[in-house]
Amino acid sequence: MDEREVSVELKREGEDAPVLGAPVSELEEHRDLDQSDKDYLDWYHNVYQGDTVPQLTWRAIIMGGLLGSLMSISNLYTMIKVGWAFGVAITACVLSFVIWNALRIPFRKLTPMSILENTCMQSTASAAGYSTGSTIATAFGAYLLITGKHIGWQILLPFTLLTAALGVFMAVPMKRQMINREKLPFPDGIAAAETLRSLYSRSKESVQQAKALIGTLVVGAVVGIMRAGDFAFQKTLGLKLPDLYAFPYLFKGKEFPSFGFEPSVMLVAAGMIVGLRVSVSMLVGSCLLYFIIGPMLLQSGELQSPELLIKWSLWTGSALMVTSGLMALALQWKQVARSFSVLKPGGQKSTIEEIARLEVPSKWFLLGAIPLLILMALLQYVAFSIAIPLGVLSVLLSFFLALVACRSTGETNVTPIGAMGKVSQLIFAVLSPANATTNLMVASCTANIASSSADLLTDLKSGYLLGANPRKQFLAQLTGVVFGTLAIVPAWYLMIPDAKTLDAFHPPSTYVYKAVAEALSHGISYVPLTARWGMLIGGVLGIILASLEHFYPKTRKYLPSPMGLGLSWVMVFSNSVAFFIGAVISAIWLKVNKKSGEQFIIPAASGAIAGESLACAFIAMFQAVGPLLRALVH
Repeated sequence: MDEREVSVELKREGEDAPVLGAPVSELEEHRDLDQSDKDYLDWYHNVYQGDTVPQLTWRAIIMGGLLGSLMSISNLYTMIKVGWAFGVAITACVLSFVIWNALRIPFRKLTPMSILENTCMQSTASAAGYSTGSTIATAFGAYLLITGKHIGWQILLPFTLLTAALGVFMAVPMKRQMINREKLPFPDGIAAAETLRSLYSRSKESVQQAKALIGTLVVGAVVGIMRAGDFAFQKTLGLKLPDLYAFPYLFKGKEFPSFGFEPSVMLVAAGMIVGLRVSVSMLVGSCLLYFIIGPMLLQSGELQSPELLIKWSLWTGSALMVTSGLMALALQWKQVARSFSVLKPGGQKSTIEEIARLEVPSKWFLLGAIPLLILMALLQYVAFSIAIPLGVLSVLLSFFLALVACRSTGETNVTPIGAMGKVSQLIFAVLSPANATTNLMVASCTANIASSSADLLTDLKSGYLLGANPRKQFLAQLTGVVFGTLAIVPAWYLMIPDAKTLDAFHPPSTYVYKAVAEALSHGISYVPLTARWGMLIGGVLGIILASLEHFYPKTRKYLPSPMGLGLSWVMVFSNSVAFFIGAVISAIWLKVNKKSGEQFIIPAASGAIAGESLACAFIAMFQAVGPLLRALVH
C-alpha cells in the first residue's frame, strides 16, 4: 500500500512546488530543502496532530504496560511451545479500546481515550510484549538444557532490560531514514493504524472484529484451563481435556511419542495465521520422519527407542532452517546494502525546526546507546566471562544486524531474527571457539536487540500515519521495556522451574539454538554419524529451496516451505497436525467467503492464541507457586 493512500496525498508542480498546508512565508523559507524534508514538512502540516490531541498520558502508559506484560507472558509461552512470538500491536489496540470503554460504563467520569493515546498505549504494549522476551526461551532455554541449571535472575533481568532498551535507542536513526525519508511500508504498522482508525470511526466491520477477538480469547482461555488445569471442579464435572488424542500407530510394539492430535485452539489458530504452504510442508515433513525415516532408524538400531527420534531429527531440521535463512539473507544483498544508508554522512541532518522539535535528538541516541553498550559489555564479562572487547563487538554487531532486520521488516513484513542469531553464532564460533555459553549469550544479545528495533519501527510507522509525536512514542517504548522485563523474568522461572520441565515442551526454537551452539563449540564429531548425513542433506536442501524461491518467485507457491520442513523435524507430530487443521480451516473459509475470511481470520486467531497461552502460562506459574504457598501456610 502506498503511503499516500493512508496519510495525505502530495501534489506538486515541478521541484519547487509549494508544500500543501504550509503558510506562504514558510514555503519561501523552505524552497531549498531536499524532497524528503519537504515531504516531512507536508506531513507536519497535514497529518501531525500530536500537539492538539492527548498522547503520552498516565492512563495510556499504565494500560499499555499492563496489556504488554500479559502479552509478554503469552509470547513466552508460544515461543516455548511452537517457536513463534506473535505481534501484539493489533491485539493490544483492540483490547485497550474495549477494556477502556467497558470501564467507562461504571465510571462515568472517565473520558474517552484519544486515538493517539491508544497509539502510545500500543507502543508501550509492543515494547513490553514483544521486545523483552525474544531470546529468553531460546538462548537462555538452550543454556538451561545444556548445563542443567538456570542463569540467576540477577543476570537475566538486567540482560533482558539492557538488550530491549538498546533496541529502542537503535531504532532512532533508522526511523528517520526508513520511515521519514524512504517511507518503507512496514505492513503491520499500516494494519495497526487502519485498525485504530476503524475502531474510532465505529465502523461495523471494526466492531465485529473486536467482538471476534474477544470471543475467541475467552474460548482460548477456557480450552487452556481445560487442558492445563488440574482443579477439583474439572474432575468432578469431567472438564479435563487429555494431553493428546493418540492415533493408533505402533512400530514393533513401540509407540511414538506425541503421535496424535493435541486439543489446542492455540496451535490450530497458529496454523490459520501461517497459512497452507507452511502447514502442509510441516505435515509432509512429519509424515516422512514418523513413517519412513523413524522406522528405518529403529530397524537399524541407530535409535534405541521412539522417544529419541526428535533428539536425532533436530540436527537435520536445524540445518535446514539455518541454511535456508542465511541463504535467503545472502540473496537479499541489495536490501542489506540499502540498510546502511542510515550511516551516510549528513543523512540525519535537517534544518527544519519542526523536525528537530518532534524527532528524538541525536544526542539522546548517543547518551543512551553508549552507556548501555558499556553496561552490556560489563554484564557479559561479569556473568559469562566474555572478554570486554568481544562484549563490545557483540553490541556493535547488533546495530548492523538490526539495520538488516529493520529493512527486511519494512519491505517484506518478515523479521529474520533466526538468521540474525545464527550469523552472530557463526561469527563468535570463530572468535571464541569451543565455548557454548559465549555462543548462546552473544546470539541472544544480537537477536533481542535486532527484533526489538524492528518491532518498534512498526509501531513508529503506525504513529507516523496517525500523526503522533515520535518523541512521545519513544518514551512510551522505553517505559514499556521496564514493564515487560518485570513481568517476563519471574514468569520464566515460575513457568520453567527446571530443564526437565522445558524439555517436556519439546521447544523447537530452543532445540535449534542448542544444536547450533553444541555443534559449533564441540565440533562436528559431537553429532552422531547418521545425524551428520542428515545435517548435510538438510543444509543442502535449505540452500536449494531458498535459491529457488528467490530466482523463480512464481514457483514459490508450489515449493515446500523450508521453514515448515525444518520445523517438522524439530516439533512433535501433534503440532504439525494441529497447524495443518488450522491452515485448512483458513483456506476453506477464504474459499467460501473471501471477504469474511480476510476480515475475521487474523483477529479470531490472535484472540485464541492470546487466550490459551495466557491461561496455560498462569496455570503453570500457579502450580509452581502453590507448593510454596502451602509450605508457608503450614
